[in-house]
Amino acid sequence: RCTVDDRVTRVAWLNRSTILYAGNDKWSIDNRVVILSNTKTQYSIKIHNVDVYDEGPYTCSVQTDNHPKTSRVHLIVQGRSYLTHCCQSVGYRRLSGFMKVPLCCSRLSPSVPAAVGFISEDEYLEITGITREQSGEYECSAVNDVAVPDVRKVKVTVNYPPYISNAKNTGASVGQKGILQCEASAVPVAEFQWFKEDTRLANGLEGVRIESKGRLSTLTFFNVSEKDYGNYTCVATNKLGNTNASIILYGPGAVHDGGNAASRVAASLCLWATLLARLLLDF
Repeated sequence: RCTVDDRVTRVAWLNRSTILYAGNDKWSIDNRVVILSNTKTQYSIKIHNVDVYDEGPYTCSVQTDNHPKTSRVHLIVQGRSYLTHCCQSVGYRRLSGFMKVPLCCSRLSPSVPAAVGFISEDEYLEITGITREQSGEYECSAVNDVAVPDVRKVKVTVNYPPYISNAKNTGASVGQKGILQCEASAVPVAEFQWFKEDTRLANGLEGVRIESKGRLSTLTFFNVSEKDYGNYTCVATNKLGNTNASIILYGPGAVHDGGNAASRVAASLCLWATLLARLLLDF
């Protein structure tokens, strides 16, 4: 709005150096701009459907009998905040204890258990030394006081080599079914192989079936015989590495430790430590 009086002979509205209206004559080709009032006391224009490009200086220029006068106003356009870019999903390879993961979003979804302590008010969220437990869905929110927040979600996948979480020795009687199980956690999902001594086992062997699904692989003997007893090795592999575990299929009355390869290694180390201590004492 521009306030005028009866001394004014000519009036015009300008946006920067562009004339919008001169008196009642429209110079602008923008149909959103219309004259609102042209009276002896007020000369006003209106902009419909304003957007951010309309922001800036506007000048009301008036001509009197003596000299021209101008009045300037700066239009500030308020708009909702929105995310111009947000990565849809990101994956990182877990290589060491120190790793920074930049996310193009600013706030972690509180619905994710790993979200505790991971909040940033910046454009990026950096997680140092990321672990597989911090995989999941992160939430980015752009907020101001004009409208509801613009929210996007980002899925973070942390890749890591396999580790075998469950591999127990199993007992079975001759003529019965025996099942050895091997469970491995890995991203990408691990591929499994089974060995007996140095021989790789494969599906198609009589009375034996290997079935792998997700984290679990099973070696099934449908009719256990004496030759089936012994030590088996489960190998889990993905593109980042591999690991293995030793599992024993034993018969009734057989002596076994009931654990996996780790417990047998620990027992062996304990035995060697005992023998070494005795030798040192004798010496």
